[in-house]
Amino acid sequence: MRHRSLLILTTVITTGALTLTACGSRDEGKSTGGSDKITVVIGVDAPLTGSLSALGQGIKNSVDLAAKTANKTNEVPGVEFKIEALDDQAVPASGQANATKLVGNKDVLGVVGPLNSGVAQSMQGVFNSANLLQVSPANTNPSLSQGDNWAKGDLKRPFASYFRTAATDVVQGKFAAQYYYNDAKKRKVFVVDDKQTYGAGLAAIFSEEFKRLGGTVVGTDHVTVKETDFSSTADKVKAAGADSVYFGGQYPEGGLLSDQIKKTGAKIPTMGGDGIYDPNFISASGESNDGDFATSIGYPVEKLDTAKKFIADYAAGGYKDPYAAYGGYSYDAGWTIIQAVKAVVAANDGKLPDDARKQVVEATSKVSFDGVTGKVSFDEYGDTTNKQLTVYKVEGGTWKDVKSATFED
Repeated sequence: MRHRSLLILTTVITTGALTLTACGSRDEGKSTGGSDKITVVIGVDAPLTGSLSALGQGIKNSVDLAAKTANKTNEVPGVEFKIEALDDQAVPASGQANATKLVGNKDVLGVVGPLNSGVAQSMQGVFNSANLLQVSPANTNPSLSQGDNWAKGDLKRPFASYFRTAATDVVQGKFAAQYYYNDAKKRKVFVVDDKQTYGAGLAAIFSEEFKRLGGTVVGTDHVTVKETDFSSTADKVKAAGADSVYFGGQYPEGGLLSDQIKKTGAKIPTMGGDGIYDPNFISASGESNDGDFATSIGYPVEKLDTAKKFIADYAAGGYKDPYAAYGGYSYDAGWTIIQAVKAVVAANDGKLPDDARKQVVEATSKVSFDGVTGKVSFDEYGDTTNKQLTVYKVEGGTWKDVKSATFED
């Protein structure tokens, strides 16, 4: 990655003078109507390899599609968008190193990612110190936007540069508990988490709400990421007499846990958050997963009228990996950055200012558009205003949506 001194770059567009300075580089190899364009890079950080790569590749491809769409439609006159995708392997240290690398590239005006809340914690400060916009399509831990004391009602936004298109675990955990108790009629749940920021946080929010509703948490346990033998936890579940399990974590461990619980003879469902909502959760299990549940942010993308063009364009794009659980939210995160850049250019008489990064962050607070996943806008903490969620159930070896609703606290 090149590190360059600030350059003042001036490009004259035939449809009107557009001067762009500082961030952004002249792309001399591409032009529209005979005119050069300024390159603005959208960074992407996600697990592109490893056990969560199915989700990471979907994130990367969806942002790539957003950039290509903006270029095709000339969404920001005089600007050519490109992406720079980095692999964090779901490891916080790698995410932090990637954040530093993206900050060092002056062409980067916004970053989509990461997938994991724990990785996000290692990146936020790096981006914020450089006034570089970060929009996650998948982080759900409340502390990332509302501070460490959010559970006590003391909400304080720690980083002004951080936004997300995914609903938080405050919403998702409570929604799951309400479904388990009110719809599935479960009363005795055994709660397991993977000790990670996302999983432990989600499990804690679920447990509190389930107990508030009148249910009982009959036992708790923890598993370790990348381990495969959860038989001791499965035995505890059966011995506790639970009528259900809730798992805070990701699909590699969740699928094996569900499998091993069922092998004890405890024919009870396992439920988790969006971290297990993936076909690999089902394929990881040797036993039938029918009856297991997962919650995920938003309504099923395939059933949204607003997503029809995205789905068609993604298929036409020739991407070898599916857009997966966060594709629509990743496209919307990328489009958020594009709209913020557009607003900054428009407000500066067609110019990209010296402090473009800072102004792009400020403009994001006012971004509002109809996206793939519905209305995209942000509250005072940088959280999405879209509080729609869906419960999915494994039926016949595939995930089927069984309930979609807008969360009401």
